[in-house]
Amino acid sequence: MVAVPALAVRSELVQAIAHLADDADPRLAPAAAAPSPAGAGEEAGPQHSEPNADNAGGTPTPQSSEPPSPQGPLLSYEEGTSVELDDVLMELVKRGGSDLHLTAGVPPVLRQHGELVQLEEYPINTPDELRKMIYGILTQRQREEFENQLELDISYSVPGHARFRVNVFQQRDSIGAVMRVIPFEIKPLEELGMPERIRDFAYLPRGFVLVTGPTGSGKSTTLASVIDVANRERAHHIMTVEDPIEFLHRHKLSVVNQREVNGDTWSFATALKHALRQDPDVILVGELRDLETIQVALTAAETGHLVFGTLHTQDAPQTIDRLIDVFPPHQQEQIRVQLAGALQGVVCQQLLRTPDGSGRVAACEVMVATSAIRALIREGKTHQMYSSIQSGKKDGMVTMDQSLAELVRANEVTYDEALERCNNEADFNRLSGRA
Repeated sequence: MVAVPALAVRSELVQAIAHLADDADPRLAPAAAAPSPAGAGEEAGPQHSEPNADNAGGTPTPQSSEPPSPQGPLLSYEEGTSVELDDVLMELVKRGGSDLHLTAGVPPVLRQHGELVQLEEYPINTPDELRKMIYGILTQRQREEFENQLELDISYSVPGHARFRVNVFQQRDSIGAVMRVIPFEIKPLEELGMPERIRDFAYLPRGFVLVTGPTGSGKSTTLASVIDVANRERAHHIMTVEDPIEFLHRHKLSVVNQREVNGDTWSFATALKHALRQDPDVILVGELRDLETIQVALTAAETGHLVFGTLHTQDAPQTIDRLIDVFPPHQQEQIRVQLAGALQGVVCQQLLRTPDGSGRVAACEVMVATSAIRALIREGKTHQMYSSIQSGKKDGMVTMDQSLAELVRANEVTYDEALERCNNEADFNRLSGRA
């Protein structure tokens, strides 16, 4: 007797059931068959884009830039939809938008220069169409993870055009997704309108640097540009831990290894602990989410590594308070001492619309860890930091209100737009000449 592989038998059975279901109640159509134990050769594609493409010249093309292509009957979302996701994503890129929103009951929606715009030329999304569209870019493992957690973060790309950070979620028993554009090109800090002092952080031998701001304020873009400076001009080992990987860094003067949470490592904290045994010079932590991650990042900065991280805070004093408040009261004094010794700087940023609405520009607060700032951190006097930043121009420091006033004077944003974002209205009016 000739042995028949179990996989072939399973495939034939699923196909037979599908054939019968075509003439029966559609509810009998087969769902995805279980993947093989190892998943070898059965996933739709790699879980995330492979960083550090070997082509040293030109725009890198990630190895997983093509959407997964399910093969055989193991995956149940092979049928097409009335709207091709890549077409909608290309429309997003063409219009210069930042995010694509996919939710049932409305057509695709773009965020363009900070405002939401419905693509009325596309049909209204239905729950079934959305599930087919979104599941079509997921591997089998990613589908299972989403169905278990009802949340999923991945990266996706349209070859040669752009990459996207994707968040998939469940709402009112329907699938939804938001996809943010991540350009292939890493823009220099000067082109982003960042203060010159931010570039200097890339040359530090050690310490802790934080880039903060609300969601969608350009933190990842700024950090990618800083890391690119280090990559181009220093012979270092750079490690990044992200969820998911956003900008892809090619090896230049430095060697860059990029790890994705849930793809290459189980958590930020786990990756950071092991990174300390991987001879890193520079470490980027995509997000300082919890006590353990913050503690390991601080330790890494104290032990001779240059560590960059992000938080969703509005200004430098709030950033310091947030880091310390994560820890229980009996540890906070020790953390203040650690942070005062390790911190090198804090950059807080936000994006504002230009007067004609055709784009956005960045306003930045920069705090440099001078001896006066370090003393205020140790003594728990963060409320006094603002005056130190105001008077720290010679050290490259600037308050958010100073940055906003400069943008108003240069006619890069309107007075009303900046007024909504200022910290102290009286200071802002004085600095912008409206007092």
